[in-house]
Amino acid sequence: MSQENRESGNKSSSRKILFLCGGWEGHQPLECVALVAPRLESAGCEATVMETLEPLEDLDRLRGYDVIVPAWTMGVLSDKGQQNLVTAVRSGVGLAGWHGGMGDAFRSAADYQFMVGGQFVAHPAGLTNFEVTIGDRSHPISEGIESFTIHTEQYYMHVDPSNRVLATTTFSGENAPWIAGCRMPVVWTRSFGAGRVFYCSLGHQVSDLGVPRVGEIIHRGILWAARALRARKERR
Repeated sequence: MSQENRESGNKSSSRKILFLCGGWEGHQPLECVALVAPRLESAGCEATVMETLEPLEDLDRLRGYDVIVPAWTMGVLSDKGQQNLVTAVRSGVGLAGWHGGMGDAFRSAADYQFMVGGQFVAHPAGLTNFEVTIGDRSHPISEGIESFTIHTEQYYMHVDPSNRVLATTTFSGENAPWIAGCRMPVVWTRSFGAGRVFYCSLGHQVSDLGVPRVGEIIHRGILWAARALRARKERR
């Protein structure tokens, strides 16, 4: 187990973020978090990075964070860990993340997937070029961000209809003709009890997070889930 703590700004007012890094190494969990965390620290947050799911076994510990960010593709949650995480978010702790690190983190954990609001099921074309359409610019996460084209995995997901969808992509059907024209959510927010949940399906590797608009969306999304992103008007 390793742990890295970073602090900046006024400790009494900083938002505390717990990153859980592990699972399938192909998604470069540590490298991605190493890119994301410093920017959040520069915004006044305090980041703790853990390469273990052990913190999920302690509910009181989880409640000490403002937002939990799983970067743990294809892992296995204990029953207690799942219950504690769900309880913490329901009570007001935020949950935020990207790609398989959150949207394919725990395939056998139905309660976790209900909380996230979606689950990865396929990327028919592998790495491909596609457009991400920003459809809701009234939310502070997407405000001022324009639609863009990216080369990465285009996630096909099972998605909760109660999500507030901020961005979508449309499948061409080239590799799976039966989904031609299907418009799939890419970025969403949702409420789960008193907690805020943010998800972005982009972020396959560090190169994705280095795309300015992707990095900005994820940065804002984590701050929003931690209740550190202000806006004139929000619905969730």
